[in-house]
Amino acid sequence: MSGAAGDFMYFAFGSNLLKERLQLANPSAIFRCTGRLKDYVLKFGLWEEHVDNRWHGGVATIEFCPGGEVWGVVWTLNNEHLISLDNQEGVNLGMYSPLEVTVETNHGLMLCRTYQMNHFHACPPSPQYKQVVCLGAEQNGLPVEYLRRLEAVQANNYSGPSILDQIETVMK
Repeated sequence: MSGAAGDFMYFAFGSNLLKERLQLANPSAIFRCTGRLKDYVLKFGLWEEHVDNRWHGGVATIEFCPGGEVWGVVWTLNNEHLISLDNQEGVNLGMYSPLEVTVETNHGLMLCRTYQMNHFHACPPSPQYKQVVCLGAEQNGLPVEYLRRLEAVQANNYSGPSILDQIETVMK
């Protein structure tokens, strides 16, 4: 799970695909490569049935599924950002649990930290969350057919403010 001394590798598959989103709380994040997690599928949902969150809809998680695949980005982060990444993922609140996974990359297999939602309840993402995921997939050159699958995900009808507003100011 570690790269150079003092660093760890993180496999992102949701909003943290987008560099500007990840670096809001984890400025040490550096793109390493893209990769594929075999035998998992991407799902959108909530960690409790009727919880409101800052994204106003479902967020990404992975679920074990033989034959499935999830594409994402391997980031290298300083160990000092392990706590901020855990906090961003709500580990302290029981929303997600850290998971160690083996990701297939052009550089071989990489052991990475990732996160899986606890107590998953399916829920469509907000259009803003879906947009951040798709922008990140595009930004990092994930396979076109995978990007099409992301674009085909049904979103809810939320149209108010979201974290996307914060990210867009960083991207300008």
